[in-house]
Amino acid sequence: MLEKRTQASEDMVLELLRTTPPWRGLEEAVLAALSRSCLIDFVPQGEVVFLRGGAAVEDLLLVLKGRVRRFLVSEDGSEDRIDVIGPGGILGAVALFRQGRPECDAVAEEDAFLARMPGEVFVRAVRDHPDVAAHFLSSFAEAASDRHVSAGSGARSVLPRETDLSLFGRTVGDLAVRGPITIESGLAIRDAARIMFKENVGSLLVRDAQGRLHGIVTDKDLRKAVALGRDVESPARTIMSSPVMDIPGHEPCFDALLKMMTHGVHHLAVAGPDGVTGVITAHDILALQGTSPLSLFREIEATREASDIYPLSSRSPRVIRALMDTGASPGHITRLITVVNDLILRRIIEMVIREIGPPPVAWCWMSMGSEGRREQTFATDQDNALIHADCRDEAVRRAAGVYFQALAERVVGHLDKAGFPRCKGDMMASNPAWRKSLSAWKDTFDDWIAVPEAKEVLHATIFFDFRGVAGQVGLAEELRGHVAERAAANGIFLRFLAADCLVTRPPLTFFKGFVVEKDGDRKNTLDLKKRGLVPFQDFARVLALSHGVLETSTLGRIETLVKNGHVPRELGREVAQAFEFLLQVKLAHQLAQVEQGLPPDNHIDPARLTDLDKSTLRRAFGVIGAMQAFLTDMFRLNLG
Repeated sequence: MLEKRTQASEDMVLELLRTTPPWRGLEEAVLAALSRSCLIDFVPQGEVVFLRGGAAVEDLLLVLKGRVRRFLVSEDGSEDRIDVIGPGGILGAVALFRQGRPECDAVAEEDAFLARMPGEVFVRAVRDHPDVAAHFLSSFAEAASDRHVSAGSGARSVLPRETDLSLFGRTVGDLAVRGPITIESGLAIRDAARIMFKENVGSLLVRDAQGRLHGIVTDKDLRKAVALGRDVESPARTIMSSPVMDIPGHEPCFDALLKMMTHGVHHLAVAGPDGVTGVITAHDILALQGTSPLSLFREIEATREASDIYPLSSRSPRVIRALMDTGASPGHITRLITVVNDLILRRIIEMVIREIGPPPVAWCWMSMGSEGRREQTFATDQDNALIHADCRDEAVRRAAGVYFQALAERVVGHLDKAGFPRCKGDMMASNPAWRKSLSAWKDTFDDWIAVPEAKEVLHATIFFDFRGVAGQVGLAEELRGHVAERAAANGIFLRFLAADCLVTRPPLTFFKGFVVEKDGDRKNTLDLKKRGLVPFQDFARVLALSHGVLETSTLGRIETLVKNGHVPRELGREVAQAFEFLLQVKLAHQLAQVEQGLPPDNHIDPARLTDLDKSTLRRAFGVIGAMQAFLTDMFRLNLG
């Protein structure tokens, strides 16, 4: 193989990642880093890529050009083809996950270029990005369900993550709650079938004359025996599978899923200290996905009518509980909530367009506020807008106005029924004021930037965090570039935003007590959103606008600002950690309310926190003062 790295090859990898799953949804900076990590191999037709049982796999292989054939060689030397991997395909993920050797052969079916991504880079991508993890875990589940050995797709769990965490957080023993049903090996097939029916189980463990575990008979084995006309009076041992594969009860369910996939079985005996304690099936494991993001994604994608979507958003709390219980970070959780909500939005839009017909011009649905920042939690109303291409023809302009009014009103209505309340301030695409052409939106932002007053600051906190979600997102990206350029060039506007960041002081008394409401329904509580999270969001926004940072999430903005040298590394670290902690407190508070049947809010009672959480909360609020001092110095706000 010829191995190389050039700018051209790096660009080739970058373009592939941009356009193929699971990479295409990642941020541009992440994609660029992944592409830089890769070396390019040229593999001539007929040359071996890897051999079954050969050297341990150290890199993930991405097919850039050409095709690679994967196959198994049977005992008689014949080839049992698994599949052919073309451009965008992936090789070696399962072996990387298992830190093992290839389980099939792979040969270049034609001249091929392969990008070689280091294993540690791949593992980090799976750990840090929920969409990537979901893709590989979905491949695992499908492989297990299909009883198919796969060497090209898989997932590696380094830390508790945001996809199918029940598979990592629950043990095999948790699922095997019923003891095994056993039979003697000489029992007739007919009698084995009767026992299986009576006990309502899908398998029977077979013991020999000495009581040792000898094999397993499944319902599939019985169906096969009947189909082949076997004598039902024959002993069960004649149709059993042997030996029985087992797994210790303390192992995570994900390891059981992997073992089933690797060995092509659907049943595993669960081993305890004193012998077999039960049987676990592929169905048992896949049923765990009822509380997983992956399962929810699939249900949303499978909907055919908008009304089918309405109840699905209520599933999110169960998913979030599973994530939090297994230690997923707040940033990952809110991003995953956003992914789910984005998918719901896109499905609704697709259904509405199917109902009213195709749009007359290019358009884009934009999410703003917490939706735009990918920081949604439970108490989220709608903040959205619509942008469409400029229309020179008057008839097209009128048609666009009528069409997008119908689209927006229907979509907003469906979202409301799906659990996303209408914005009380009417900042939604159904409002004609927030449904405009590209040039009109540019003029609107120009006006806000040119004349910064209280209303414009309010708009900045909501509209300046927009991102395209559906339609031609290039329209939103063009608007984002325009806004970034104009804002960075207007020092008066930026100084006005920075001064507004100083209005909300840290909610701490002189003696480090918490500033809480003194009376009313909110007595002894503080608004964690207004007094805690908003100062961090405002800080990140004004600096992002000052330095032309296009990222909209608070943590993403801070990371970019630190990387580019605009924020000291230590301050950036403190800001990120404090913001994530506040987000964690908010998520835990709102999740507890939802689980109790209460409407979620942002008002926490500090007295109910643990001593450790109180101490951490004080430190987090203290960072607000450091941010305000930084802005005061940067914009010279102490000079009046």
